[in-house]
Amino acid sequence: MNSQRNGPERNGAVQPGATSREIYDGGMKVRREVLGDAHVDRANANKDAFTEDFQDMITRIAWGGIWTRPGISRQMRSAVTITAMVAHGHWEELAMHIRAAITNGLSRDEIKEILLQTAIYCGVPSANTAFKTAQQVFHSMDNAAMDSTGTDNAS
Repeated sequence: MNSQRNGPERNGAVQPGATSREIYDGGMKVRREVLGDAHVDRANANKDAFTEDFQDMITRIAWGGIWTRPGISRQMRSAVTITAMVAHGHWEELAMHIRAAITNGLSRDEIKEILLQTAIYCGVPSANTAFKTAQQVFHSMDNAAMDSTGTDNAS
């Protein structure tokens, strides 16, 4: 019974005996899948001696220790994360995690429902800002999609 609790079905990248490198690599893989290579590459390019320990920590602990766990889906993890960002007023992180939620398979309607739920449990003013943030993210995503599918009439 105890071996089942510590087995791969519960621990994600943090397996018994896993090396720090294996946990980091597992975390980096999920971080890239969820946030995208461009975001992770920017974060890594911006790190310096002051911030590199923090970047290492979030890759190992948040992404390698938590996001790799199989206990709940990435969609559920995104819903929980969005709620936490709204509850604490972390608007830039909220924007990033709304994009990640789309990557993880949540629809805009599901995100809207999550934000409506936050109005009750996190407060209407926070939800108001969250809806504005999500609206900006969706407009940005739509504009980027239009730019990538647009035709060049100058040729």
